[in-house]
Amino acid sequence: MVRPLDPLRRLSTGLVFSLALSAAQTAALTAALAASFATPATADLASREGWAIHASTKDYKRLLADLKAAVRAHNMGVVTEAGPTGAAAARGITIPGNRVVGVFANTYAVEILALSTAAMIEAPIRFYITENPDGSATLSYKTPSHVFAPYVPEAGAALTAVAARLDDVFAQIAAAALQN
Repeated sequence: MVRPLDPLRRLSTGLVFSLALSAAQTAALTAALAASFATPATADLASREGWAIHASTKDYKRLLADLKAAVRAHNMGVVTEAGPTGAAAARGITIPGNRVVGVFANTYAVEILALSTAAMIEAPIRFYITENPDGSATLSYKTPSHVFAPYVPEAGAALTAVAARLDDVFAQIAAAALQN
């Protein structure tokens, strides 16, 4: 039988334990956490089905700026941006640059919606920029044809054709962003 005070006792025990950590233990725990993020898992990005992965000699900030410029130049829009780097820094944790940039255009949205309402959950399609230990950055993304493949059985060949056009646009954006 679980007694009502048992959860409170467990919580208070946990609080007492966490307060009992010495400053050295807290610093060691923080260092271990930061070290676990010190080397991005770029190797983990390699060889994923449906992904395009491009190493770059550019640094993280320059590749991010060049990606945004390439998106605009190809008549697409940056719809979303998210990354843990700044928030981690605000907490005193240093991690490599890491940014997800959602990209799409209304013309494709309207076209895809006419084929499959469900498929639009995948928009915007995301580029992923990760900072490498040597200061360079990697640009990755799931290809639109891979992202939309699960919806082809309901939407048909027309969705395959739209996704193929988007594959070409995303490849052009990536090439432009990576160009020195």
